[in-house]
Amino acid sequence: MNQTILAGALSAVSLSLAAPAFAGPVLDKVKANDVVVCGVNTAAPGFSNADSKGNWTGLDVDYCRALAAAVLGDANKVKFVPLNSPQRFSALQAGEVDVLARNTTWNLTRDASLGAVFVGTNYYDGQGFLVPKKLNVKSAKQLNGATICVQSGTSSEPSVADYFKSHGMKYKAVLFDTTEATQGAFLSGRCQVYTTDMSDLAGARTKAANPDDYVILPEVISKEPLGPSVRRGDNEWFQIARWVLNAFIEAEEKGITQANADELRKTSTDPNVKRLLGSGEDMGKLLGLDKDWSYRIVKQVGNYGESFERNLGPKTPLALPRGINNQWTNGGILYAPPVR
Repeated sequence: MNQTILAGALSAVSLSLAAPAFAGPVLDKVKANDVVVCGVNTAAPGFSNADSKGNWTGLDVDYCRALAAAVLGDANKVKFVPLNSPQRFSALQAGEVDVLARNTTWNLTRDASLGAVFVGTNYYDGQGFLVPKKLNVKSAKQLNGATICVQSGTSSEPSVADYFKSHGMKYKAVLFDTTEATQGAFLSGRCQVYTTDMSDLAGARTKAANPDDYVILPEVISKEPLGPSVRRGDNEWFQIARWVLNAFIEAEEKGITQANADELRKTSTDPNVKRLLGSGEDMGKLLGLDKDWSYRIVKQVGNYGESFERNLGPKTPLALPRGINNQWTNGGILYAPPVR
């Protein structure tokens, strides 16, 4: 290949890499309706939960608000659709929701066979067991023959079966379709044990008349990387949904908060900070968005750490430590690809 042809080829590649994204059908729909329709859990304190006035809060709720801030300019332009476990993927496949943010485990079966594609992980969790303290059970290995409340259609169902089988133990599963029904049955004494993700167990304890009457056993029996997903086949919407999550996480790593976003927008000389705050290189055009898309996420919603602290952290009823959900720079495994 001569130098002229090579130069032309390289130029074409460069132009293709810098070309702005084309709007996909979901983005067109979201803009036309001026709302992001977000499928959430019916009741998962810390992730998605509505108060008596219908006000939604939670880590997943904040992700949906961040998506709306980036795409529509307003974090409040979200319609929350409560979905139980059996409904969630069919609702996503049918286009009833634009994004599913329902503390849902990312695994091969779901990613490859349910018409969904996960955009990333916003909480690293694991399955455990909650028992009444009066049973004086100290370990999951003492649960042979127990009656266990499990929500149907969740990853908890096969995981608990695998755990008991691998330890040569038996149990009786009592299945329910919704989080509320499963938790209610356990707290009313219909089951001796409740199994689900550890974060959900912490939420269930807060609903007991006396949370101290219950204890979470030490064993973590599975990996449960939780995260939002979108319908497979719309690459443009997938890219937006993924990079909204990445920006949400990276803003914390770079020290950008709701309180200092405007000041850093004016004064920072860090190219990475300037890209996130819309005062540097325009990254939005690659996603079919404007230059301020990630600035609005932080200004209107906050960064990942701020969301964690107000929804899940030590000062909330769940009182969960950051643990492995801390930034990789602070001893955890939270790590976002760079917005550059």
